[in-house]
Amino acid sequence: MRVLLLGASGTIGLATARALMQQGHQLVCFLRKTLPSTARADKPGFLTELRGAELRYGDPCSLESLQQDAFCNEPFDAVVSCLASRTGTPQDAWAVDYQAHLFALEAAKAVGVRQFVLLSAICVQKPLLAFQKAKLAFESALIESGMTYSIVRPTAFFKSLAGQLARVQKGKPFLIFGDGRLTACKPISDDDLGDFIAGCLTDSNKHNQILPIGGPGPAITPRDQGEFLFRQLGKPVQFKSVPVGLLDFIIGVLDVLGKISSKAADKAELARIGRYYATESMLVWNADLHQYDAAATPSHGQQTLFEAYKAWLAGKPAPERREHAVF
Repeated sequence: MRVLLLGASGTIGLATARALMQQGHQLVCFLRKTLPSTARADKPGFLTELRGAELRYGDPCSLESLQQDAFCNEPFDAVVSCLASRTGTPQDAWAVDYQAHLFALEAAKAVGVRQFVLLSAICVQKPLLAFQKAKLAFESALIESGMTYSIVRPTAFFKSLAGQLARVQKGKPFLIFGDGRLTACKPISDDDLGDFIAGCLTDSNKHNQILPIGGPGPAITPRDQGEFLFRQLGKPVQFKSVPVGLLDFIIGVLDVLGKISSKAADKAELARIGRYYATESMLVWNADLHQYDAAATPSHGQQTLFEAYKAWLAGKPAPERREHAVF
């Protein structure tokens, strides 16, 4: 298939690009003309990893650029989007997670594209934040478009859970909220997720479906993660509990300041995002039981987070966390 990929400069986008080419598709990647300084596209080896794909440049937030610079009035079989807002603040989320995708959908339909695969997020099940509402708004538009769609909602990413490696290696305690068992997830690696996304093109069972997906193995808590790292390093287990109430206090202060400062308002939203991930599991939500359901969360792939931890502790470079950096 001839595929246009949005968001190839991200780690998941790059993994998806590799998977698409490995599965034999003809790939065109649409990249920003001016990429953020943190993007993979300014790192050595990025272009080498995309060898075999055609690279086009423009502005994915512009309908005109998508039409003229991305699709170029040429036929494509499908669009795959791994594009996402980098901050999650309201303005960024609605501009990228919603409007840019709406433009891409419009431009795709104009050249006869019949299939759209979207990387979304499992956290939209309980939409409390701006970026979740923006993602859901486009999901609805895609479903109503009449185009064959696959909406992929992954659980936690490995890079999101790599942030405390350095702390533990330095002998510092592993930070947890509450007792470290408030949340659980089934993390999925970039390569396993990229393989799943690419497979949506040809697997009819994934067409016109919303697809929650996690990695292999059981669900794990932050406490599980910390205990594993200390065991691997042969260090005594040390946890430092951060009260969720501290986040509530920070959010309250920033909300007050946000009434006079847009920067403070954005920081308040970022704090709300942090609180959400500190208190909500990245698993399928069972509305009937009113709880998260690990057994109902599908798995895909080969690599577990603990296998990745072993590799990183042995010297393999940990993934770039960029907007996922917290600690």
